[in-house]
Amino acid sequence: MKKSITDNPSAAPSCQMKTTIGGQALIEGLMMIGPDKKVMAVRKPDGSIYLEQLPMTRWTGLANLLFVRGSVRLFRQLVTGTRALLRSAELLDEASEPVQPATPAALAGSLEGAAAGESSAGTALETEPEAKTRRRTFKEWRAGVDQKIDHFLTHHSEVMLYLSAIGGILFSVVLFILLPNLLAGGVSQLTGIGDSTSRSSAILKNLIEGLIRIVIFVGYLILASRMSEIQRVWMYHGAEHKTIACYEAQMPLTVENTRQFSRFHPRCGTSFMFIVILVSIVVFSLVGWWNPWINLLIRFLLVPFVAGIAYEIIRLAGRYNNPVTRAISVPGLWLQRLTTAEPSDNMLEVAIAAMEAVIPEESGRDKW
Repeated sequence: MKKSITDNPSAAPSCQMKTTIGGQALIEGLMMIGPDKKVMAVRKPDGSIYLEQLPMTRWTGLANLLFVRGSVRLFRQLVTGTRALLRSAELLDEASEPVQPATPAALAGSLEGAAAGESSAGTALETEPEAKTRRRTFKEWRAGVDQKIDHFLTHHSEVMLYLSAIGGILFSVVLFILLPNLLAGGVSQLTGIGDSTSRSSAILKNLIEGLIRIVIFVGYLILASRMSEIQRVWMYHGAEHKTIACYEAQMPLTVENTRQFSRFHPRCGTSFMFIVILVSIVVFSLVGWWNPWINLLIRFLLVPFVAGIAYEIIRLAGRYNNPVTRAISVPGLWLQRLTTAEPSDNMLEVAIAAMEAVIPEESGRDKW
């Protein structure tokens, strides 16, 4: 019996089982993570699908500690996702027509050409031999710097991945946590709202802060969804959700079957991010409202704790199906209108290839 296509985010896909298998959209592909394997699938320019198995992350120590594991796993997954994203871009570059990189000599030639276009008033300050010596010295210095950078990136790729992940987290904390607090403080001073030091005043300020945080988050997603490069990533995100839903319905993984399912899925990173925002409103309300610097410090220190609580909530919401868990999932499902798009059949083929590669041999091993 065939299922009908649904574009209603509130309607969770009907499934006979819930899987722990999840994924991430990449550049012209996606990554699927199962209990035993982690595989990325990329559609190459020649039309073929390239599969590559990635090293699995084993969760030990703090990664299994209640209310701590959420932030630890989030960071590790961010590193993994960055690695896979860069690898997908690298595969597409390898398949495209090679472009001859600019050599130090070519760079020096460009510099010399620019120098030749200077006015006579500038060149009159030094003789031609002196100018050539200066350009040669700069060329040698630039070549040395480029060589050191290339050497560092080649031998410290893991360091760069972790730095990228840290940079991404700091950007998110500043944009979605610290900035809303500063704006809420400004609104409070301008309007006189919550001018007292009472508990109710602190709660009111935190509610204003939470509303600003939601507006910034939704606005960020809207702006990102308008970028042409991101739109194809959203389509692969939709292909991931459809494929997982088809697998959870225990139907054969074919393009025809997968196409019928909704691109919205309750267990998604978009839902997690929105839950983080809601949890932050509650947690920050409990710690009160202080001067701007103390507020920023408290929020920065509490981010891992907030992420940990949100992680446990999303796990519970994924495990149970009742009015409370469905209500928790609804905001994230609606936000997926911005972070997913209907995929093409070619994209579904890529998602199916990645999914089939990570399905465990032992039946039920991936059960949620």
